[in-house]
Amino acid sequence: MKSTTFTNQQFRRNLCAAAVASALLGIAMPAVAQDTDEEEQATRLERIEVTARRTTENLQEVPVAVTSVSGAEILERGISNILEIAQFSPNTTLQTSRATNSTITAFIRGVGQEDPLWGYEPGVGIYIDDIYVARPQGAVLDILNVERIEVLRGPQGTLYGKNTIGGAVKYVTRRMSGDREFSVSGTVGSYNQRDLKVTGEMPLIENTLYFGFGYANLQRDGYGSFLTSDLPNQDRENYNKDVQAMRATLEWYPSDTTFVRLAWDKTDDESNSKGGYRLLPSLLTDAPVPDSFYDSYTSLPTENKVETEGLSLLIEQEINEEWQFRSITANRENYSPVNIDFDNTSLRIFDVPAIYDDKWFTQEFQLNYSSDNLSFVSGLYYYDADSCGTFDAILEVLGQAAFGTPGLTREVSGCSNSKSQAIYGQGSYQLNDQWSFTAGLRYTRDEKEALVRNGLIFDTVYPESGWIPGYVRGPEVGTPVVLDDSQTWNKVTPRLGAEYRYSADTMFYASFGQGFKSGTFNPRAETAEPAANPEDVYSYEVGVKSDITDRLRVNATVFMLDHENRQYVSVIPDPNDATVLNQRLANVGESDATGLELEFTWIATNDLTIYGNVGLIDASFNNVLSFDAQGNQIDITDQFVITNTPDTTANIGFSYDLRVANGDLVINGNYSYRSSYGLTELNNLLTQDAYGVLNLGVNWYSGSGKWRVGVHGKNLTNEKFLVGNYAFLTPDANNPGEFLPGLGGDTTLIGYYGDPRTVSLTVGYRF
Repeated sequence: MKSTTFTNQQFRRNLCAAAVASALLGIAMPAVAQDTDEEEQATRLERIEVTARRTTENLQEVPVAVTSVSGAEILERGISNILEIAQFSPNTTLQTSRATNSTITAFIRGVGQEDPLWGYEPGVGIYIDDIYVARPQGAVLDILNVERIEVLRGPQGTLYGKNTIGGAVKYVTRRMSGDREFSVSGTVGSYNQRDLKVTGEMPLIENTLYFGFGYANLQRDGYGSFLTSDLPNQDRENYNKDVQAMRATLEWYPSDTTFVRLAWDKTDDESNSKGGYRLLPSLLTDAPVPDSFYDSYTSLPTENKVETEGLSLLIEQEINEEWQFRSITANRENYSPVNIDFDNTSLRIFDVPAIYDDKWFTQEFQLNYSSDNLSFVSGLYYYDADSCGTFDAILEVLGQAAFGTPGLTREVSGCSNSKSQAIYGQGSYQLNDQWSFTAGLRYTRDEKEALVRNGLIFDTVYPESGWIPGYVRGPEVGTPVVLDDSQTWNKVTPRLGAEYRYSADTMFYASFGQGFKSGTFNPRAETAEPAANPEDVYSYEVGVKSDITDRLRVNATVFMLDHENRQYVSVIPDPNDATVLNQRLANVGESDATGLELEFTWIATNDLTIYGNVGLIDASFNNVLSFDAQGNQIDITDQFVITNTPDTTANIGFSYDLRVANGDLVINGNYSYRSSYGLTELNNLLTQDAYGVLNLGVNWYSGSGKWRVGVHGKNLTNEKFLVGNYAFLTPDANNPGEFLPGLGGDTTLIGYYGDPRTVSLTVGYRF
């Protein structure tokens, strides 16, 4: 790999960018001596380091499909949270989950998890500094103290374990340098956006012990409003933002070969619950379809909360030049009382207030080795998690009309407790100057216990006292225990690969990998049904990583995957009782996918860089089974679609550097395209048409490197695009295009939308 050099303009701009990025991200920048001869040389591609294989490596030498977006790039492009990273990674979807701001829906290569209910496991793993974020609640991470974000595509079952069958997203923070630093930035923008970020670090003991911190207060008015609410003193903002995020870190170097980091983080999201847009008029109210996609109606309180907190301890010990020991200990938890108005009317037609309460502990020990021709990563892993929750499906209008009761509530509550132990190892052997081989194996033992309470209450109840004055707390009613069971699974997930270095700058690779998503019990069980077994994904890849010239980098991957034993909830009709949902969870689905991914970076001139990516995928179900009301097995494959997976994703972007009298300007932008995709796996009624999002930004860096000013416009063409939906209605077979009432007695078809056009101004200063 050739060394990185810069022209005078590029050199100075990158110094300024790095200095201010370091300040805003709470890190220090080492002193750099300018060399006139070096400055005059042409700009070349830079070396990018990633930890995709749990050790630091050059991106171009890692035989894995991985995208890395650095902290400096995040700053320049005005990226505010982890969701925007999906634009820069092909075949990747990262979105907020319907009615909240902080719950993530993540799909990579057509694999993910649509339903974020407790007990259901995700298909894409989210990590903060190699620490697993087990639940989707609170996983929409705002950018603070970040070095880079990596997206690993394809199953990562050997090094990362269960629940990474689609891939993994890694949020990597930067280690401190030890200098005394303090920085502050403020942002104002559309919809009364007003953000404040403060970061810093200081030595407590010179060259030995350092303290770093970060604080963010992120505020924004709603994109729309709740048009009606019968409840007093309710905030009517819809799609607003009210988030506080904090980090504190101690880093200790007791010797030249030992590193210890103690890190704490906390996020409080008190943004309102999101109200959806009614795509059809309600049959039970006279309220019209709102004029704005961001307006809604509700009969629930609008307040919402997601609290997440984590504490971790990292110990790294260099035993000698070849051996390293690592210990990663973490404890995380989140608590989230949420209000989801499924029907989005001012009546209690189908309201679902809920509480999520999750805690998990992880411990990992690694023993790693590296020599001239052999390197491997090995480890032991332990995971202990409690995932609990309660929701009340309130069908008050139906209860009054059908039964003459004060209301009707199906209350479901319970816990899914998991323990997992794993041992793993993966190594690469360099046979000669051209050929190397990779092999890995992971053994996992999963234990899961589940308790589910489920029952009908002929009244309107809420899961917490005082949620709405005058209504009782649900658990006091005492719905019956319908499932109390446990199950153990053992899985072995291998990885095999071969790499061929055609030249110093070009590597071809081929690999086979397997991953699995944990088995689980149905958290909505109505009877003592058995657990669903783990899902399996078998993936085959052929790829190339090439720096074709000093200015052009092209990485490409062709892949094929088989997704077997997919877990799905089948709703089995009960001809004798319309209030019984009979939701059964089982391994009833299979799907496959083939695709192509291409990423490139081209330094067109010393001042202009162009980058982009293309993802193509053909993903579909090939076998889904269910049962009819008489217990007969039926094939319902034609009723299923792969969701959140456009056939084509593409992105083209640029960065242009311009030297001005008092500093440097960086003009950047990108256009991100997504072809059409479905929103619901079973009986999909909403398909988002193809669309593109245009973003532009201008950054100014002062000559001293202390000041930065950035103006960023997002979604400048103001595209309206769906990111989630609820559908509780039935197509009318006798009248195409018309619908019959569904659960709750109304035509409930609800859409949730991505962010509209926004413009923001950020000013940052480094002390």
